[in-house]
Amino acid sequence: MSPRREEADANHKLVASNRKARHDYEVLETIEAGIALVGTEVKSLRDGHANLKDSYVELRDGEMLLIGVHISPYAAGNRFNHDPERQRKLLLHKREILRFGFKAREKSLTMVPLEMYFKDGRVKVKLALVRGKRAYDKRHAIAEREGRREVDRALKEARRK
Repeated sequence: MSPRREEADANHKLVASNRKARHDYEVLETIEAGIALVGTEVKSLRDGHANLKDSYVELRDGEMLLIGVHISPYAAGNRFNHDPERQRKLLLHKREILRFGFKAREKSLTMVPLEMYFKDGRVKVKLALVRGKRAYDKRHAIAEREGRREVDRALKEARRK
């Protein structure tokens, strides 16, 4: 069972994941944060309408903001619907904001969301402190993955005989 599936147990319902971030960046540290949403955003997320691609976290005025996340308008939301690309405030303790923000600035790192999910009825975001991968790192990761696939295929074929 993969590590991602273990996290998506009975009290976790995965809404969206940022697979491209895991490909483009080297994940150094992760943290779970709450997110300030309006009602129609929560309803849209329950339907699974979110996209984390090209999103990032910015530290501004002592607050962390989630920028670039697209949460589609709720189908039955009429005039009370939300702006799909609005900036959303992340809910963290002050010391966590300072620690994470300081590490990002000190080491020239980026903060990106990896996953958005429901945990005990509340929307949570898994944030990561990341460093960009070089092209050769990506090629190495692809070669490893291909090697694992070849081994799995060979084992599967051996079991058939």
